Amino acid sequence: MASRHLSRSIVLQSLYEWDFYNKKPALKNIVERNIKDFGPGLEEVSFIWQLVESIEKHMPDLDKIIEKAAPEWPIAQISMVDRNVLRIGLSELLYSDKKEVPPKVAINESIELAKTFSGQTSGKFVNGVLGTVYKQLGGEEVSESSEQKTEEK
Repeated sequence: MASRHLSRSIVLQSLYEWDFYNKKPALKNIVERNIKDFGPGLEEVSFIWQLVESIEKHMPDLDKIIEKAAPEWPIAQISMVDRNVLRIGLSELLYSDKKEVPPKVAINESIELAKTFSGQTSGKFVNGVLGTVYKQLGGEEVSESSEQKTEEK
């Protein structure tokens, strides 16, 4: 598993636990434990922390964007896994350095997280929401069958 993909998986697992327990204990404590448990020897721990800090800082805005892009799905009705996959994808899509994480990589990685950790239709749902936001930002349409990115660092 590529280190960035593993990092995103650790962020997802941490956000899920934090969300499940109504945002207690502190997300920082959960992330630290999950890095130790699931990412021993992980080279780019700073990537995890950048992503977590971005999501925490922008969570109200991210949730509003999700609700706007998926109006039939109030944020509380979206499964916890899908909701947090969308937060990760949107955070990377909107707030990360595009040279470091191109938009299509952020979307494809989110689709893969949804397929791995959520239900059968989650990949399509995540693709639809993130694709809608990406198009609104002026990007081209992204399909779930888009060619997967080359090996990411």
